[in-house]
Amino acid sequence: MEDKVQKQLEKLLDYEFTTPDFLIKAMVHRSFCAENPDAESNERMEFLGDSVLGLSVTTYIFDTYPDLSEGELSKLRASVVKADVLAEVANEIELGAALRLGKGEDASGGRSKPSILADALEALLAAVYFDGGWEAADKVVLHLFGDRIHNCSTGPGGSDFKTRLEELAAQRLEQLPRYRVDADGPDHSKHFVASVSIAGKPWGTGEGSSKKQAEQAAAQVALIALNEELSDSSEFEKEEADA
Repeated sequence: MEDKVQKQLEKLLDYEFTTPDFLIKAMVHRSFCAENPDAESNERMEFLGDSVLGLSVTTYIFDTYPDLSEGELSKLRASVVKADVLAEVANEIELGAALRLGKGEDASGGRSKPSILADALEALLAAVYFDGGWEAADKVVLHLFGDRIHNCSTGPGGSDFKTRLEELAAQRLEQLPRYRVDADGPDHSKHFVASVSIAGKPWGTGEGSSKKQAEQAAAQVALIALNEELSDSSEFEKEEADA
């Protein structure tokens, strides 16, 4: 693998390999092995990477969306880890350029084939896991898939917390939420922190790898807090009426 290809890939991953051999092994397609008998394909690493991806995404959505049912969580996870999404992510980080393919596969456009890219991305996640451990692999997964998780969560079967907060605030407080978002970090790996207020009162903060993700996280916190306050207020009013 050319050094410039590796450096570009590491930049897009926001991760630098301590042992580049893990990355090189993850890029070996079986067509390369047919022409290089001593080489080992990335299929075993792909197997492990599939589990790394699944556990990372599952843990994240379990913690981030506490009001989703088991069935909704399953649908959300499935919408994120499917092969076509993996291929899209692989394209975004220019993974095709790093692949080690046989001459025939390379000539037939193997560097852009979705199935090859999806499998290689899983092998890549295994390489990060071997190189840096679980925390590093989990960070890379969320860096690559965080926005997609958010986008899928606001679709069918998901929860658009901003919309729900807006509807509740308009109905019960006759006010609309206002958001403030701050960002820090380099352009390729910015970190966003959002805060939401209603009628000048702060209700929640949230973080994310994009503005939308941070706002959704803040809206989720605010929605829980507002529901609790409105529920307590209703109970108090009921007790007053009964007295």
